[in-house]
Amino acid sequence: MSLSKEQLAEYLAFAEELADASAEVIRPYFRAPLDVTDKGGRVFDPVTVADQAGERVMRDLIQARYPTHGVLGEEDGTVSGSSPLTWVLDPIDGTRAFITGLPLWGTLIALNDGERPVLGVMNQPFTGERYTGTGSGAWRNGVRLKTRACDGLTSAVVMCTTPEMFPTPAQRAAFDSVAAQARLTRFGGDCYAYCMLASGFVDAIVEASLQAYDIQALIPIIEGAGGVVSAWDGGSAQQGGAVIACGDRRLHEQLVEALKHAAEG
Repeated sequence: MSLSKEQLAEYLAFAEELADASAEVIRPYFRAPLDVTDKGGRVFDPVTVADQAGERVMRDLIQARYPTHGVLGEEDGTVSGSSPLTWVLDPIDGTRAFITGLPLWGTLIALNDGERPVLGVMNQPFTGERYTGTGSGAWRNGVRLKTRACDGLTSAVVMCTTPEMFPTPAQRAAFDSVAAQARLTRFGGDCYAYCMLASGFVDAIVEASLQAYDIQALIPIIEGAGGVVSAWDGGSAQQGGAVIACGDRRLHEQLVEALKHAAEG
């Protein structure tokens, strides 16, 4: 579905309303006593009332404003709409950071037009930072973002949320090989790391086991800043899985070549 500039501007303004509303709900829980539940699975996957309340307020606003739109969220699943447009929500990307008092988390909001995410917002209400992206650019609090040049892995700063996110030995070995060649490898960051890539402080992010709601909002931000996001095999990253994000297309080509053999494990 092709959106006009006016429609895109309208939806971006609404996404920022969603960011404001979720921030008001989530902010009081940060660095406060909080019960944590483990969703279960291969690794510890925490959820809190802050996650649940943050998503609920966004869903309620979407239903009230755009009742024909679909919603895909981490906490409450998928509601299909009669429109091709779907809002993709992660109220707290980086819940592990959230529950340990680290500000390396954010609220992710994307709008998918039925083919791809066309706008993205990452809101960090504690630090007061808001990252937005569309096909025409990316911004932090209104200031234009641009990725930096990096033509090779040996000069690259590489990030990954945790080495535990690689589900197969082949994927872990492929990541370890990349990390061993990089100038610097840092762990942690979740969505915040992707925004640092869009800001020109990180060169590549290599991750796996992502869900659609983990990555869709970040794709327009990175692409709007001049970067590229793909699956390890070079295909679309919008459904999650094993993902590469790079600020420089030359580095991206090298990483796809290095990682594509392990894309399916």
